[in-house]
Amino acid sequence: MDLSRSGKESGDIAIPVREVKSSRSGKGTTAPPVPTTIRLGQGPSPAAGWGRGIGIIDLILRICAITATLAAAAVMGTTDQSLPFFTQFFQFQASYDDFPTFTFFLAGNAITCAYLVLSLPFSIVSIVRPHVIGARMLLLIFDTIALALTMSVASAAAAIVYLAHNGNPGTNWPALCQQFNEFCPRVSGAVVGSFLAVLILVVLVILSAAALRRI
Repeated sequence: MDLSRSGKESGDIAIPVREVKSSRSGKGTTAPPVPTTIRLGQGPSPAAGWGRGIGIIDLILRICAITATLAAAAVMGTTDQSLPFFTQFFQFQASYDDFPTFTFFLAGNAITCAYLVLSLPFSIVSIVRPHVIGARMLLLIFDTIALALTMSVASAAAAIVYLAHNGNPGTNWPALCQQFNEFCPRVSGAVVGSFLAVLILVVLVILSAAALRRI
C-alpha cells in the first residue's frame, strides 16, 4: 500500500488500491486504483493554544515573584536602626541579624529568588513547546518546594514582627516598635513582600497542575 498526499491540503492522505486481477475469466482484468482520502485535523490544536497562554501567564508571574522575593530580602538585609541613649557613645541598636528568624527569612527569600531566576528558561520552553511534560512537571515540583520554604520563613518572621509591635505582657516582653519606629516598618514591609511571593507561588502551582491536566 502506498501513501501519498492528495491535492494541496497537507491534512489529506490518498491511499490508492493496487490492481486486482479476476480469476473467473481467462484474461486478467485490471481495476483502476480507487483513492481513499482521510482528512486529518488542520490548524493549531486548541489544547496547544491554551497551554501556550498558561505559559505566558506563568512567565509573567515568575517575574513578579522574583521582584517580590528580591525586594523582601533586600529590605530585610538593609534594616538597621540605632537609638542614642544619654550620649552618642552608648546606644541601643537593632539589626536584622540580631534575630535568627530574620536571618532565616533573608536566606529563604534569597534561595527562592535564585530558584525563580533559574526556572525562567523552563517557563519559556513551556511557551514554545506547550506539550512538553518534563519541563512542566519539574516546575510543578520545585514550585511546591519553593512555596513551602517561602511560607515557612514568612510565617516565622511574621510572628517576630507581631511580638515587636505588640509585645507579650504575660512574659514581660516589651513592644520594641514603640522605640524603633524605623526598624519595625521596614521588617513589616519585607514580610508583606514575602507573603505576596507566597500568593504568586500558589497561583503558579495551580497553573502548572492545570497545564499538566490538559496535556
